[in-house]
Amino acid sequence: MNQANIIAIETSCDETSVAIFNDKLEVLSSVVASQFKWHERFGGVVPEVAARAHMELLNKSILQALQDANMPVSQISAVAVHNGPGLAGALLVGLSAAKMIALGLNVPLIAVNHVHSHIYACRMSAGKDIFPCVGMVVSGGHSILFECQTALEMKRLGGTIDDAAGEAFDKVAALLGLGFPGGPAVEREALSGNPNEYAFPKSFFYEDRLDFSFSGLKTAVLYTIAPPGQARPAIVESGKKRADIAASFQKAVVDVLVSKALQALKKTGLKRLAVGGGVVANQTLRQKLLEDTKLNGIELYLPEKNLCTDNAAMAALSVEAWKQGIFTSLDVDIKPTVF
Repeated sequence: MNQANIIAIETSCDETSVAIFNDKLEVLSSVVASQFKWHERFGGVVPEVAARAHMELLNKSILQALQDANMPVSQISAVAVHNGPGLAGALLVGLSAAKMIALGLNVPLIAVNHVHSHIYACRMSAGKDIFPCVGMVVSGGHSILFECQTALEMKRLGGTIDDAAGEAFDKVAALLGLGFPGGPAVEREALSGNPNEYAFPKSFFYEDRLDFSFSGLKTAVLYTIAPPGQARPAIVESGKKRADIAASFQKAVVDVLVSKALQALKKTGLKRLAVGGGVVANQTLRQKLLEDTKLNGIELYLPEKNLCTDNAAMAALSVEAWKQGIFTSLDVDIKPTVF
């Protein structure tokens, strides 16, 4: 049987990405075009700007991916695309392009869930089957727990009721004057801080529910910088207080994430944990996960750092659908809020 080669497109948020992989999960090329320069001056991702940037970057990224893989289009067997969840306008750019390519090449289209792909990134890095497992996705837009029976069967167990963890990192970075993107900035600042200096709130930490809430934590940081009724300084001066706030905030987020993941494992009786998403690039979170899963006899699977942030290579989840002959109609639409 000839090898199947799949070209995949990711435009769910602010990374324009195209990858080519085969049905053996070998990544032949992976292009990630950053939109940082478009969003930096706004201090966050602007949906309309993201969609326009995707339109500018996508064609170049497709050509680059084909060139890097030394792959003529005649050898493409299928087109994969993340059609949700994500920003509606951004998703529409990627899905429209994927449909046109599939139609033009007369090959199947395979639409896959962007959040589920973050968990599949753990499968790719592991190089072996990791299912069934508990899956947790921690990113700028999502903080969700799943019971994953297979790569294509994922049941939502719980998630954030307000801010996602990555969003909280961005907002706290802004409060501390650390810039954008917030995750890496807060992590760098926290290196010189005392994580036990401030006892920030850990919502639902002692409750049985498998949900997250980080808005109260963000407010606690705000009031630590400036108590109610006092004007917040335009610039938070660098120094011990800022580093201690960053470290204490980061510890609160990490403690909650790891605690809820272990709670989900206990509830489901599963012994494997797969954690994906951009926030998983955070070294403090990775270390805490490694330590606590080892103590509890849990197999832990984390993606390589280049597979943590949004990328098209993790859409290799489509290979599972390809092998089962599960294809997507060209009538498929975007699903901005479906997990």
